[in-house]
Amino acid sequence: MKTILCRQYGPPETLALTDVPDPQPAEGQVLIGVEACGVNFPDTLIIEGKYQIRPPMPFAPGGEVAGRVLAVGEGVTQVRTGDHVFAMTGYGGFAEQVVADANATLPMPDGMDFVTAASTMYTYGTSYHALKDRASLQPGETLLVLGAAGGVGLAAVQLGVLMGAHVIAAASTEEKLAICRELGASETINYTTDDLRERLKDLTGGKGVDVVYDPVGDRFAEPAIRSLAWRGRYLVVGFAAGSIPSIPLNLALLKGAAIVGVFWGAFAQREPKLSLQNFNQLLRWITAGQLTQHIYKQYSLTEAPAALRDLLDRKVIGKAVVVVDKP
Repeated sequence: MKTILCRQYGPPETLALTDVPDPQPAEGQVLIGVEACGVNFPDTLIIEGKYQIRPPMPFAPGGEVAGRVLAVGEGVTQVRTGDHVFAMTGYGGFAEQVVADANATLPMPDGMDFVTAASTMYTYGTSYHALKDRASLQPGETLLVLGAAGGVGLAAVQLGVLMGAHVIAAASTEEKLAICRELGASETINYTTDDLRERLKDLTGGKGVDVVYDPVGDRFAEPAIRSLAWRGRYLVVGFAAGSIPSIPLNLALLKGAAIVGVFWGAFAQREPKLSLQNFNQLLRWITAGQLTQHIYKQYSLTEAPAALRDLLDRKVIGKAVVVVDKP
């Protein structure tokens, strides 16, 4: 089969399309013929050795896939050969075939296409866990989403609206902010031209925001925390800007605020029943048309490194997806 291999840590340009033997499922595993694979920020970290997971070399990036079950290992009863499924793989998805744990593989709902299925788990899973389980976001509260035009950011915007929050979306260009408004953001901030803290004072009448969803980090973290309302919650989702900020902890004390970590992958492993409940709710919203992933572009398997480069260069609005062309 063909796959995009990482043979040494480095940028996307070091990845290469390679022929390798077909994988085989072991006990408790599923072999999936990949139709589509979501492109996510962790993919850019894993190929540079900067992610929590460090697969043995060589490996393919690609952590969420959708496709058809080609074979099942011993003891697998949840899915059968021929089923349309989507799965969390962690890595290995930029390939024609991938092995996934059966416990991380779910049947696709009727009518769902492979591109939608492959662009659902990371973004909506992360954002719903963040807003529901970590922030306990309530109707009527004000939610600030930083990096709002990225995959998890746009998911947070949509989910915040569904959960009854007043959503303020912050991003770097007017094009990105226009998409945020289309998907329900009540207010927008261009943080390349606006002073984030001053705009938030204006938009909230000085009260501040109840919840900050931050997948960006770097220089926006501290002004966002300073803009929290009393008992506000700041969600540490990621560091897409590259730098992990140092936060004066007295800010949390003075505002009675909480700085809360969000690690959806660990949550899904440690609390699988609650994670499945969350995911079933997300699927109900998706099949009802209440959540619609914004697909920036579909890339071929050969173009997967270019998809990662576009993600790193902040070109992607919403979600990029690799679609695997079969021979």
